[in-house]
Amino acid sequence: MQRVAIIGVGLIGGSLGLVWKKQAPDVRIVGFDEPATLDKALALGALDEAASSVEEAVSGAQVVVLATPVASVLQLLEQIAPHVPPAAVVTDTGSVKGLVAARAAQVLPSHVLFVGGHPMAGSERRGIDQADALLFENAAWALCPPDAMDVRALKREQAAFLDLIEATGARALMLSPARHDRIAALVSHLPQLLAVALMNHVAEENGCDEAFLQLAAGGFRDMTRIASSPFDVWSDILATNDARILEALDSFAARMDLVRAEIAGGDMNTLQDRFRDARSARETIPRNTKGFLQPLADVYVYAKDDPGELFSITKILYEASLNIKDIELLKIREGTGGAFRMGFAEDDTATAAAQTLNRAGYTAWRL
Repeated sequence: MQRVAIIGVGLIGGSLGLVWKKQAPDVRIVGFDEPATLDKALALGALDEAASSVEEAVSGAQVVVLATPVASVLQLLEQIAPHVPPAAVVTDTGSVKGLVAARAAQVLPSHVLFVGGHPMAGSERRGIDQADALLFENAAWALCPPDAMDVRALKREQAAFLDLIEATGARALMLSPARHDRIAALVSHLPQLLAVALMNHVAEENGCDEAFLQLAAGGFRDMTRIASSPFDVWSDILATNDARILEALDSFAARMDLVRAEIAGGDMNTLQDRFRDARSARETIPRNTKGFLQPLADVYVYAKDDPGELFSITKILYEASLNIKDIELLKIREGTGGAFRMGFAEDDTATAAAQTLNRAGYTAWRL
């Protein structure tokens, strides 16, 4: 492996460049994006070279990564087709695989292998400024080779490509494009739509009674956290995986009809079984691997109403190398103090943050 091209050097593409420069330093990383983005990526050390065009970027590359939204990937596949060298591997990082795989089969030459990819990693922030070499650590990375290709053949013939994926710290998981899209619709796309619908539903009620959102904390906040996701991230997904998403919505609506009937009929035994089964199933979800959705682990800290108090708290966490992903002022009383909610990427980091703040004399806790 000598040359890798990354088209789209934002959060995902930039993070790939950073981790590959550390873990595969002999590989030359060339990127293409807007000039200002390329300048930042070069300054961060995420790229060895900035290409002036897509064609220049993919020329001579053994691996081409399309790290752009799905609609852009569909266009880029056709654009790069005449310029990708023989035996190269083309992959992407989007959330929908079926439509992309079909387009790749149509436009890429037979001497190029397309392996759809979806790293289960991300951030609430976007852009090259947020790139992080540890973004993919412990993440699942779905790889979707062509339906006709045997997984063992992929591992045998494209070992260097798979090594590059695993060098990010991610765990490769082989899925067919159709299987990926069905799973994504149920465990990623459906929850996003449910969070948006639930948030909008309660917000409408809040228009008549402001107590709704005043009392909507704890579990409600956790369930609706992803409702803050920007629509431009989701518009391509909803348009390109619509059939699977509609199936997921229909099946979930049917399940809710059953639950409604059980509540209306006072069937507490069946409802008890549902709660028990849900609790049991949830315990089987891997705790140490990032998946489609990455909720934050929260810490609450009481702070006095003094100048510099927030600076003091964040300085303590900074000096302990504990990275805050989100922060929110929940409540404050003039002259007394209030509580901050701080979000961290992992439970272990949140627990360490609470312990660190408590040792420094603050009152910090986790729910």
